[in-house]
Amino acid sequence: MDNLLRKLPIGIQTFSEIREENYLYVDKTAFVWRIANLGKPYFLSRPRRFGKSLLLSTFEAYFEGRKELFEGLAIAGMEKEWKRYPVLHLDLNAEKYDSTQRLNDILSSQLTQWELKYGKGEDEPTLSRRFSGVIRRASEQAGCGVVVLVDEYDKPLLQALGDNALLDDYRKTLKAFYGVLKSSDRYLRFVFLTGVTKFAQVSVFSDLNQLNDISLDLAYATVCGITKEELVTTFIPELERQAVANDMTPEEAIETMTRKYDGYHFHPKGAGVFNPFSVLSSFNKLEFGSYWFQTGTPTFLVELLKESEYDLRTLIDGVEAPASSFMEYRVDANNPIPLIYQSGYLTIKDYDKRFGNYLLEFPNDEVRYGFLNFLVPFYTPMKDDDQGFYIGKFVYELEHGDYDSFLTRLQAFFADFPYELNDKTERHYQVVFYLVFKLMGQFTDAEVRSARGRADAVVKTPKYIYVFEFKLNGTAEQALRQIDDKGYLIPYQSDGRELVKIGVEFSAEQRNISGWLL
Repeated sequence: MDNLLRKLPIGIQTFSEIREENYLYVDKTAFVWRIANLGKPYFLSRPRRFGKSLLLSTFEAYFEGRKELFEGLAIAGMEKEWKRYPVLHLDLNAEKYDSTQRLNDILSSQLTQWELKYGKGEDEPTLSRRFSGVIRRASEQAGCGVVVLVDEYDKPLLQALGDNALLDDYRKTLKAFYGVLKSSDRYLRFVFLTGVTKFAQVSVFSDLNQLNDISLDLAYATVCGITKEELVTTFIPELERQAVANDMTPEEAIETMTRKYDGYHFHPKGAGVFNPFSVLSSFNKLEFGSYWFQTGTPTFLVELLKESEYDLRTLIDGVEAPASSFMEYRVDANNPIPLIYQSGYLTIKDYDKRFGNYLLEFPNDEVRYGFLNFLVPFYTPMKDDDQGFYIGKFVYELEHGDYDSFLTRLQAFFADFPYELNDKTERHYQVVFYLVFKLMGQFTDAEVRSARGRADAVVKTPKYIYVFEFKLNGTAEQALRQIDDKGYLIPYQSDGRELVKIGVEFSAEQRNISGWLL
């Protein structure tokens, strides 16, 4: 096959299909062997579209002893026995859970398939008793332990968010069902559960407290996703095609891929990983699009942010939090960070060992600007189809030195706020300023600061560097004076571009920009 047209496994989550149909595969089998031979019950949390289903499918093929599928891969030199085990693979990912009966029917249907193979007990009236019976009979018939793989264990719970009664029903059902994995321990060879969230706070795992949660383990930080080393060694032909299609050198293509799709960290010392779905989609389309972000919309998260009145500037610049506050699932209007992190919109960027705090930030530009663009209609009168126009005009005017038009447009932008938004707090308007400048960062070198002692905003274009200072119920003169007094221009004086300082006054009474000075 022409190596320039290799088959990319976009949306294919079955290991055997990838291997038998000659799809490209990033070798993760060394992890599979290590996990399978160093422990027994595991849990792994990762965002959606990150390769969890493929990982479980790889475990399934390994425990079924399908040696031929692993030829040429790392595990071929590690495994000597290739013993076959009974495998019970429960996939909860592709179903719709809208009622208690629906979840019961799906679990019952899966149990029926297993019972057709391993037999059905006479006194097993509940889902959990049936599950326990299947595990015992499968073990006794095979003369060895059983392998249980559960893909997206939390999908029913996630779909019930906002319906507390249904969520409680699902929690009780799944708690009893998954609890079997502890009581049946003597019949089990291996257990692996995956999901987006860890529902410790709602006691789904309270009866399954022996699980080894490897979600933040350094040893398994790259078990899902694509490392930069894997990218540049596995995808050489694809990178070359991508570069040619976008008038880039291969090095520039790698840099753009890194900026767009890299940056996920699942341990502060672990290597960063690229989003695999975005990488494969980008190679397939030969464009640097927003592929992962478009597969799901964070509407629930944004509504939670608005309800909490969480300061978006803190979220955008990075949030410090102990692991206990973002690893365990909870829907808390006062702290939306856990759900935002576990959904994949934030990732670990640093760790303060002394105080035990992690720094959480957007992983990359795809997520950063996708999330910011999604926020805009919730906080401003700007709709989805207006954003490109507004931001494009803002950037164009500053690039051409037309700061008056820029500020006039910004003034008109605030004037378009509906009446009900006019009662928002000062923070709301500060957030809107923040969003506008942050979104301009896609096309310019724009910085927005909230710390004292730094200019409110700095925008760098090919010809100009703008330093903005905004004063709420102050004057433009005071804003300009602060720029001088605080030396905000000093870092840029040797740059060579024209420096422009702009003092802007914002009237709380008018809820708009009331004047500016250059």
